[in-house]
Amino acid sequence: MSQGEAGSYGRGARLLSIGIASTGLVTFSYFSLASYVLDEVAYKQVALLWSVMFVIVSVLYRPIEQLLSRTIADRRARGVAGPLPLRTPLALQGSFALAFLAIAVVFKEQLVDDVFDGESSLYWILVAGVLFYAASYFARGWLAGHQMFGLYGGLVFMEACSRFLFALAVAVGIASGQTAVALGMAAAPLVSLVVVPWAFGKRFERGAAASGAGPAGDRKPDPEDLALSRGGRFAFAVVAVMAAEQTLLNAAVLTVDATSDDEAVAGFVFNVLLIARAPLQLFQAIQGSLLPHLAGLQATGEGAAEFRKAIRITVLAIAAFAGAVALGLVVAGPFAMDLLFDDSFTYGRWGLALVALGMGAHLIAGTLNQAALARDHAWSAAFAWLAVAAMFVVWMVVGVVDDQLLRAEVGYFGASALLCGLLTVVYLRPPGVDEAQQRQH
Repeated sequence: MSQGEAGSYGRGARLLSIGIASTGLVTFSYFSLASYVLDEVAYKQVALLWSVMFVIVSVLYRPIEQLLSRTIADRRARGVAGPLPLRTPLALQGSFALAFLAIAVVFKEQLVDDVFDGESSLYWILVAGVLFYAASYFARGWLAGHQMFGLYGGLVFMEACSRFLFALAVAVGIASGQTAVALGMAAAPLVSLVVVPWAFGKRFERGAAASGAGPAGDRKPDPEDLALSRGGRFAFAVVAVMAAEQTLLNAAVLTVDATSDDEAVAGFVFNVLLIARAPLQLFQAIQGSLLPHLAGLQATGEGAAEFRKAIRITVLAIAAFAGAVALGLVVAGPFAMDLLFDDSFTYGRWGLALVALGMGAHLIAGTLNQAALARDHAWSAAFAWLAVAAMFVVWMVVGVVDDQLLRAEVGYFGASALLCGLLTVVYLRPPGVDEAQQRQH
C-alpha cells in the first residue's frame, strides 16, 4: 500500500470514527430520553424491540456488508478490471430479507403475544425496520469497500438522529406513547439512505479519473470474483459470527425477560449492557475501515508488517479505552446510571466496571475477527464465536448466580474474555488455511 493510500485510509478512518462516535452518543440519548417519557414496562418493550431487531439485522445483513467491503477492497488493491458483479450479494441480501418476511408472517401471532405482550404496532415496526435495513447495510458495505468513510459515517449518524427525533417529539408533546418512540427504529434506516446519491456521484468522479490512469492491460481480470460458492461461504460464516455476537449482547435481556417475575428487570439488564452496546456501535467505525484496509494489505502480499501494526495499535487503543471506562464506572457509575435512566433501580459499581472490561475484550475480539476475515479464516473465527455464545446462553439459563443482573454482568465479562483468547489463537495461524481447505473440497 502506498503512502498516499495509507494516508487516505487514516483520514477516512478518523472521519468515520467521528461520525460513529456521535452516533453512539445520539443512540444512548435516544434510550435515555425514552426511559423518561415511558413507564418502566413500556420502556422495557421498546428495549426488547431494539434487541430483537438488531439481532435480526446484524445476523442477516452485516455478512453482506462485510462481503462487499472485503471484496471491493481486495479488487481495488489488485487492480481487477471491470465493474463489480453485484448479483451474488444482491441475491443473498434479497433471500435473507424474504426469508425473514416469511418467518415473520408465519409467526405473527406468537411475536405479537409472546414477545411484544399484545402490542401489534411493535410487530409492524419490527417488520418494516428489518426490511429497510436490508438496503442500509448493503449501502454500508459498498461505501466501506470504496473507502467512502465520511459518507458511511454520515449514513449511520443520520440514522441515529432521525431515530432520536421520534423520542424527542414525544418529550416535547408533538407525539405521545410507546408507538411514537418506537417508530424511529423503522424510519431511521430509510432516512439514512439519502447519502447514497452523493456516494454514486463521488464513485463516478473517481471512475472517470481512474479510467485514464493506465492501459487496460495493466488491470487483471478475476474469475473468482464474488462467485456464489465463494461469496456464499464467506457470507454464511459471517452470519454465524453475527448470530453469536448478538447472542452475547441480547441473550441476557431475552432470558431475563422470559424468566423474571419482575417485568422491568430486563430493562435494567438492557441499560447495563448499553455500556457495551454504545462503544460497540462506535467500533463499527474501526470495523468499517479496518476490514477493507486489511483485505487490501492481504491481497497485495506486501503488507505483513503493516497488517500486524494495524492490529497492534487497535488492540492497545481498545485496552486503554476500556480501562478508562472501567475506572470511571467504579468512581461514578451508579450516579451516572441514575442520572441517565429514570428508574428506581440501584446499579452496582463493580458490576458496571466488569461490563466495561468485558466490552474491552469484546472489542479486541472484534478486531481479531476482522483480521481473520481478511486472511480467509472466517470459519475458524465463526466456530470460536459460536462456542462462546452457546456457553453464555447456558450460563444465563442455569442460574449459578441468583441475582439476574449480576449473572449477566459476570457472564458477559467471562464470555468476552474467553472469546478474545480463542480468536488470538486464530490470529496466530498462517494466512489462507481455511480458503485452501475449502478449495480442496
